[in-house]
Amino acid sequence: MKRSLLAVALTAAFLTGCGTSEVETQDATVVQAPQGKPELGTFGIDLSARDLSVRPGDDFFAYASGNWYDNYEMPADKTRFGAFNKLAERSEERVKGIIDDILSRDDLNQEEQLIADFYRAYMDVETVNAEGLKPIQGTLDQIEAIDSRADLTTVFGEAWLTGASSPLAGGMWFNRLDPNQYELSLFATGLGLPDRSFYLEDSERFVKIREAYLAHIAEMLSFAGVENAESRAEAILALETKMAEQQWPREKRRNRDLTLNQVKREDLAKAYPGFDWDRFIAPSGYQLPQLNIAYPEPTKAMIELIGNEPLDVWQDYLTFHTISNNAGFLTDEIYDANFRFYGTTLSGQAEPRPRWKRAVEQMSGTESLGFAIGKVYVAKYFPESSKQQMSELVENLRTALGQRIDELDWMGEETKVNARAKLAAFNPKIGYPDVWQSFDGLELSDDDLVGNVQALRRFFHAQSVERELEKTDRNRWGMTPQRVNAYYNSSFNEIVFPAAILQAPFFDPNADPAVNYGGIGAVIGHEMGHGFDDQGSKSDANGIQRNWWTDQDREAFEARAASLVAQYNKYEPIPNNFVNGQNSLGENIGDVGGLAMAYHAYKLSLNGEEAPVIDGLTGDQRFFLAWAQVWKEKRTEQSMLNQLRAGTHAPGRYRALAPRNHDAWYEAFDVQPGDELYIPEEDRVRIW
Repeated sequence: MKRSLLAVALTAAFLTGCGTSEVETQDATVVQAPQGKPELGTFGIDLSARDLSVRPGDDFFAYASGNWYDNYEMPADKTRFGAFNKLAERSEERVKGIIDDILSRDDLNQEEQLIADFYRAYMDVETVNAEGLKPIQGTLDQIEAIDSRADLTTVFGEAWLTGASSPLAGGMWFNRLDPNQYELSLFATGLGLPDRSFYLEDSERFVKIREAYLAHIAEMLSFAGVENAESRAEAILALETKMAEQQWPREKRRNRDLTLNQVKREDLAKAYPGFDWDRFIAPSGYQLPQLNIAYPEPTKAMIELIGNEPLDVWQDYLTFHTISNNAGFLTDEIYDANFRFYGTTLSGQAEPRPRWKRAVEQMSGTESLGFAIGKVYVAKYFPESSKQQMSELVENLRTALGQRIDELDWMGEETKVNARAKLAAFNPKIGYPDVWQSFDGLELSDDDLVGNVQALRRFFHAQSVERELEKTDRNRWGMTPQRVNAYYNSSFNEIVFPAAILQAPFFDPNADPAVNYGGIGAVIGHEMGHGFDDQGSKSDANGIQRNWWTDQDREAFEARAASLVAQYNKYEPIPNNFVNGQNSLGENIGDVGGLAMAYHAYKLSLNGEEAPVIDGLTGDQRFFLAWAQVWKEKRTEQSMLNQLRAGTHAPGRYRALAPRNHDAWYEAFDVQPGDELYIPEEDRVRIW
């Protein structure tokens, strides 16, 4: 579901992450050899997934995972599948077991009762179907009653609660010039298709998508009894096309120099005239004295559209999006109609996911019951020994990166001082929060799904308003423990690893150390790398956005980054649709740099000894195979297109190829000139 105005979020640089250690004096901690049987194979890797008919230097993805790729059949309820999805399914099954146990008992505490009530309401299909549009009828009536720009602005300002869309939206975030303070961050948004390119490109593929979108809009409008739905759908598409024309491309939107545009609340109307900002912000209750307007020109363009486009078109826009955005909580008929477009047409998913999985997904978010469930998940499935071993790995990666910074030939000493300070200040969070989210005061019903969704939105929003003028809370997590992912938050200079990702193939306490370094070690390095990628490197050790580089060093860094952009721009997953090397640059730096850090740390952990050969594979071969199998995945073509146009990560097939920038990979697999992936040594991208 698309969210709108002023919903609190902890957005950050995701994998799909203030310590005080002094890097110069650290030694690598020896990660213990496995004590039991690893989950995968004899040492932690699924060797049966390999296609040994492929030379590693021609296609390392196929060599590592080609047999799996050729034989795996995508289930009808999926658009992609790989290591992340496998663990996500395991997490869902575990959460379902937690919920089933709660439902089987009568002696429930407050948080367990909330979980039981929400799940029962979600699974009560009979009641949901009988309600029709009734749960959102109040919002639809409010939209129908709009007869002024003031009314329209109020509805936009309430979209965070109602689930409607708005061309202007945002939330409370950290002040990038003082991360101890909050501020409001506002964006130009509001499109129904994944990216502006879906509206603006005229190839047959995108023309057909727009035709299907038109039919979808009309179908959603028909549920509300709107007459002449087809022609009114055309007006909505025309409006969204105008919005898309004014919005920045994604690669521009991720440039932190361009998106830092602070303005005092008292000066907002003067800086961005023609819009009733007080009326827009009033429903949120926020009193924050400062805002950041992330996209200035698009924001002004949205204001102009709000002021000039016909009110009845905006009403139809709001009606459509209110129904579509809430479809997951409405009748099977409405959900299925919405799924046919967003699931099947846009993503290639043949069938919806089972309803219980959709319930678990809805309940597992940070602004749902995710932390209430996560507390039980951690107690059942995350041993403290895994947290300790992970902590040791993090410190080994910190040591490795510190040594690599010392050895950089393109960075001067003045910049290195700041880089070391930032590295020393990295704050790792592992497994679960030290302070759990409180749900005191929250009440839910076992027979009102939309009411529960809105109650959760009000609850978390009220907490956000309550702390808006306080010092920022560095104990908060932007992911729940059962989430299979990781992230870096530049404002707090923290790297965060939820419990659920600390499983095979990423991490296995019984796996060969080479496998853990090539898996979770490289993930740790990836998140550390976000602190030093093209955008994360614009913040210092304290999370303050400022330039801590000399001009010469920054120029040298950007030259290397440009080479990586060019490298990824050549990948063509779909004919005439390429990886966007600029938009995915931060993630690609994270991959290439993180892999280098992890390999360095792995070598340090050996303390000068040679790694044993296991199943005919050297330690280096096991390290790089572990990396490649982390990124094994299969996608529908539609899902691949969405990733290329709307995602910030390169598809997994190409992330698996990051080793082609590392000399050790060439030696490990005898990659030679003439091999498809061969890059001359002088052209390999080495940043961190």
